[in-house]
Amino acid sequence: MATLEGCRCRGASGRSNNSSILYSILKSDSLAAAEEQQQQQPRQQQQRTLQQLLHKTTSTSSTIAGPPASLQELRQQQQQQQACSCGSTRRRGILRSPQVTCKAASAVLVKTLRFVKNVPCFRELPEDDQLMLIRSGWAPLLVLGLAQDRVDFETTETVEPSMLQRILTGLPDRQSEPVLAGQSRGAAPGVSIADIEAIKAFLKKCWSVDISTKEYAYLKGAVLFNPDVEGLRCLHYIQSLRREAHQALNEHVRLIHREDTTRFAKLLIALSMLRTISPLVVAQLFFRPVIGSVNIEDVLMEMFYGK
Repeated sequence: MATLEGCRCRGASGRSNNSSILYSILKSDSLAAAEEQQQQQPRQQQQRTLQQLLHKTTSTSSTIAGPPASLQELRQQQQQQQACSCGSTRRRGILRSPQVTCKAASAVLVKTLRFVKNVPCFRELPEDDQLMLIRSGWAPLLVLGLAQDRVDFETTETVEPSMLQRILTGLPDRQSEPVLAGQSRGAAPGVSIADIEAIKAFLKKCWSVDISTKEYAYLKGAVLFNPDVEGLRCLHYIQSLRREAHQALNEHVRLIHREDTTRFAKLLIALSMLRTISPLVVAQLFFRPVIGSVNIEDVLMEMFYGK
């Protein structure tokens, strides 16, 4: 099992076998489930913070987008559109029911952060490592939570006027519009259809595999303990936790799904799809209608540490 040898993390001495990733993640998941049964009212400051933010939600509506093309076709179209600065309109999308979807995503975010808090081996890490792992993993963990809670969403296509249309209609240049946190100057509203389809493809993949609660827990552990984050003090320990998460997932699949020899590979494919989803896209799609120009990382730190 993973140990903290060679790493000056909290709790480095006197750790028992119960502190393995197998025990820690399942304990975290069971604690979260117990809290769900015992508490029906909004959760303390985290829920109050999100409720205040949700009051700012504004509803938006537009024409309903047609049936989505394949992901490859969408990416090709996007590249062709971006190649011309004055040409045709660019396909982007926004939530069809932002108030409903943002509320559901916010609830999943609260549950996700509570899950992370309940992982003992995460709490033993230095605070700097915790912060870096949260910043790196909050978005994929959130999308995993959306899949686990079966939160589906619909989008509507928003047409971005071309440069020529802006000139003819007198619309302001996007370069002169205010810049939101984490958004580059001149960025169009909404997110690209290709990015939306990537998220939807991941959700459908998880639902088609019918991932169990334990499998979701191990997948979250593999996402949370990301050794690829630069600047980690306990890099080797985090690497061992990632390996144990994969090993525990593999052993669980072999024990429960002996007849399905491809299941573990399917779960790894789902993880690879998850890594292609940009945190900026997740923030823009699910939280910009709620928090506006507020930096999502500021909200995360306030919710996690109460700062």
